[in-house]
Amino acid sequence: MTVTRMDNVGIVVADIDAAIAFFAELGLELEGRTPIEGDWADGVTGLPGMRVEIAMMRTPDGHSRVEISRFLNPPVVADHRVAPVNALGYLRIMFTVDDIDDTLARLEKRGATIVGDVVQYGDVYRLCYIRGPEGILLGLAEQLGT
Repeated sequence: MTVTRMDNVGIVVADIDAAIAFFAELGLELEGRTPIEGDWADGVTGLPGMRVEIAMMRTPDGHSRVEISRFLNPPVVADHRVAPVNALGYLRIMFTVDDIDDTLARLEKRGATIVGDVVQYGDVYRLCYIRGPEGILLGLAEQLGT
C-alpha cells in the first residue's frame, strides 16, 4: 500500500487567534474552526479527557493544510518552540511564496523574525527560515526564473 497524499501538518499553540491571523497573512485560508473532544478523540490521541480547539488552514492550491490546535485539556507537557534548526524531531514547514521580500515585510508586522539571512541557492531559489507566532519555525522559498 502507498500513501495517496499528505493531509496536514499539526501545530500546537497557546494563542490560536494569533496563529490563524499569521497563517492568513501568509496566504492560507481558514477552512474551519471547531472544538474536539469525546471518546473517539481520546482514543486516537491516547489522551483521556482530551479537549482541544482546532483550526484548519488550507494552502491556496487546496492540496495542503496546517492544523492549528490549542489544548484545553490536558495541559501542554513540552515546549519545542525555541529549538534550533538542527534539533531532533519536527523541524519546520516550508512554503513556496511568490515574493519572499514582500512576504517577510507582511509577516514581520505580525511578529515574525528572520532566523538567519535570505540566501540564494544557485539560480533556483531564494530561501530563509523565520520564527512565526510563539516561535514556530517556518521556511520560505521563492522560486527563481519562473
